[in-house]
Amino acid sequence: MSTLPALPISIQLSEAERKSGKLSQRNLETAARALQRDGLVVIEDLVPHDILDRMNEKMIKEAYELQGKKDSPFNFNKGNIQQDPLLTEEWFNEEVFVNPITTQVTSTALGPQPSLRFISGNTALPPTSTSPPTAQPTHTDADFDHPSLPFALVINIPLITMTPENGSTEIWLGTHASTSIADQEGARGDRASGRIKKGLLEERKKVRGPCQPVVKKGSVVVRDLRLWHGGMPNLTEEPRVMLALIHFAPWYRNQMTVEFANELKPRLTVEKTGLQVAAKFVAGGELEKLYLNRPHGNFYDFDQIEKIEGLF
Repeated sequence: MSTLPALPISIQLSEAERKSGKLSQRNLETAARALQRDGLVVIEDLVPHDILDRMNEKMIKEAYELQGKKDSPFNFNKGNIQQDPLLTEEWFNEEVFVNPITTQVTSTALGPQPSLRFISGNTALPPTSTSPPTAQPTHTDADFDHPSLPFALVINIPLITMTPENGSTEIWLGTHASTSIADQEGARGDRASGRIKKGLLEERKKVRGPCQPVVKKGSVVVRDLRLWHGGMPNLTEEPRVMLALIHFAPWYRNQMTVEFANELKPRLTVEKTGLQVAAKFVAGGELEKLYLNRPHGNFYDFDQIEKIEGLF
């Protein structure tokens, strides 16, 4: 019987940490240890609720628009869609997209000035007659031959409190440390790639089974890209929107970029964010036409180019 905790480690911020935008040494160590052991850590009360409320109202309306499209951007099942936020001056907030405490955690785990190369979101929609409650298969987002050391961290920011009832993600703590391409089913490029083989799931349950935690509104979840997880059905009447950002290690040679409005350029420098923001700047009006019509799913390639073959 495992003595490891069933639920992820949560860090509660002090008022001094919140005001300074910097974790104490003890809390930073806790975050680093949680990521090393579990592949995931939760930082509570980090994002102001008024910012989340405003974004949530907008993105819920857009979620139904996306659900009604002929080619809805769903992930694995039609109750779970990929949804991008609008990155213009009006809708961009540093507390959400370049939070200094989040960056402090990822910089500690990945190395100084990690690269921000992905901003999107995941929305669990209420069930309908055409999209009944369905869970995603347990999978890893690292659906390619990837390094065995930490190379990418996903930052999830739910816009409301996540619960098992509204589709809190099921996570398999600790699986990041040993997962490989050999554990997976579904070829790279398939809409349902990265699925973990069922036999491995049963074996893993003997060591440490999955959990579906409650994540309080205002919290930020930092997750190793390699961790096994799966989206769960939303059984409530309100959509549950969760933003998703990815920080890559500074040495990791990924080529993705994020589209921002031109006016955000002065706010996204490495001096102001502590990040190498892989930005593509476009006119704000053009961005508004594009952001709900982007490709989705496996169009995004989290692999790196110019791999070093045979490196221990």
